[in-house]
Amino acid sequence: MDERIRAAIASETRREPFAVALGMELKELGDGFARVERLYDPARMNNMLGRAHGGAIFALIDQAFEMACNSGGDITVGMNVSVTYVASPEPGARLTAEAHRVSKTKRTSSFDIRVTAGGVLIAWCQALAFRTGKPLPFL
Repeated sequence: MDERIRAAIASETRREPFAVALGMELKELGDGFARVERLYDPARMNNMLGRAHGGAIFALIDQAFEMACNSGGDITVGMNVSVTYVASPEPGARLTAEAHRVSKTKRTSSFDIRVTAGGVLIAWCQALAFRTGKPLPFL
């Protein structure tokens, strides 16, 4: 992966308001790959049933998807996302989302994204992205 692109995306992620507000951290970035983490805080992330809100888990998925999609240096946006939730994390768990590109064409890329907590699968996702061909504005 181009180091200039890696540094620019990492820098932008540290300033991205949504990621900052939710405590999401980019831990690793490669060509078509991203690993993003955050702590599961039940006081801020639970639903009315006392378990992790699906939106809190999806936000982590979407962040990893965003980073992996744009790792090539061109603006790439989500077109379709399908998430399967399989478990709820335990309070205080470190949630990790890993996005892996599985295919890439001139205009689209598809990704496999998994969220785990301590080795336990929490959710998995299949996602499709549209590649605009325009450079990232902060490069």
